[in-house]
Amino acid sequence: MGRTEPLIVKYKNKWYDLTDFAHKHPGGTNSLTGLHNKDMAERFERAPGHSQAAKYLMKEYQLNGTSDTATETKPNGYSLNGTKATVNGTVTNGLKNGVKPTSNGLHANGNVTHLTDDSMEYLVDWNKPMLFQIHKIGDKYAEWVNKPVDRELRLLGPSWLENMTKTPWWIVPGFWIPAILYIIVQYGAKDLASGRGWNDPNQAFVSVDLYLHLVIGAFAWTLLEYSLHRWVFHLDPKSNRFLQTFHFLIHGQHHKVPFDPYRLVFPVPPAILLTTIFYQPVYYAFPYPRLTLAGGLIGYLIYDMIHYYLHYGSPSGGHLYHMKRYHYSHHFVHHDQGYGISSDIWDKLFGTRIILRKLKYLLKW
Repeated sequence: MGRTEPLIVKYKNKWYDLTDFAHKHPGGTNSLTGLHNKDMAERFERAPGHSQAAKYLMKEYQLNGTSDTATETKPNGYSLNGTKATVNGTVTNGLKNGVKPTSNGLHANGNVTHLTDDSMEYLVDWNKPMLFQIHKIGDKYAEWVNKPVDRELRLLGPSWLENMTKTPWWIVPGFWIPAILYIIVQYGAKDLASGRGWNDPNQAFVSVDLYLHLVIGAFAWTLLEYSLHRWVFHLDPKSNRFLQTFHFLIHGQHHKVPFDPYRLVFPVPPAILLTTIFYQPVYYAFPYPRLTLAGGLIGYLIYDMIHYYLHYGSPSGGHLYHMKRYHYSHHFVHHDQGYGISSDIWDKLFGTRIILRKLKYLLKW
């Protein structure tokens, strides 16, 4: 199924436009094949249980005014008898609330769609900067943040400031690859040569020691990746409004809008700050700390690129296929498990591994 092919489906007397969602569907595009303009109830119910988060997200794609009545409408805006569909006398054309929504989940006239207001989106105003509203959610924050929506998030407000909170994926390798090479060439190799008593630092590049320390650093990152994700990114803010805002800023926003491509990779400025902080224990724990740091940054770079790929890539098998299913399960089913992104090794060791069910067919995205 191509990403541009229309996919309008019916479920429980309502129509949903899943065209833009199909390639994001955790269950793959092939599980939606052949459903266009059809009732998907049987297939939906036959599939292994959809989580509450998945059902909540589904409301984002609901087409208003398309229920089973005497004027039941098809998604193209026409009723079943071929006449133009109307709701209370207003032509809907199968659009949300009769008005075409923009990419950020708002109507063209600037109003919020409110299609999820029967649940929890009434707690915030999606027209306003979100970061300054989190403290108002109170005790419902933990539940709200784990109920995803598919819309653009305004974090701070003004465009010039908002753009500073967004990070295209290519910024990360564009900055960190030169930085890592610089650390290795200018510092790591010289440190190793000095420690081994070599006059020529270039000897380090043909030494197993250099690559061993890079591997050690990369492996150490995998434990840090797990630890940060579990105990920092998924800290329980309880009713503390400051911690709720902090949690939303560092990770909660990703769970609330998991399909926002500009809020997937870690922004460079805070990454530099964390690198500076974590270098201090590395300096005292390893004989060649700058080489270990470079290895850790390689591990981080691999992690961030894998994370982006798990959301937007189309693995056809192997480790990345497993991790895509694994990570989607973390997002939509098991929020308190599956903290590994690049691998699930530490989940296995710490007892937080998600056991994925075996499928009879290969998922495609």
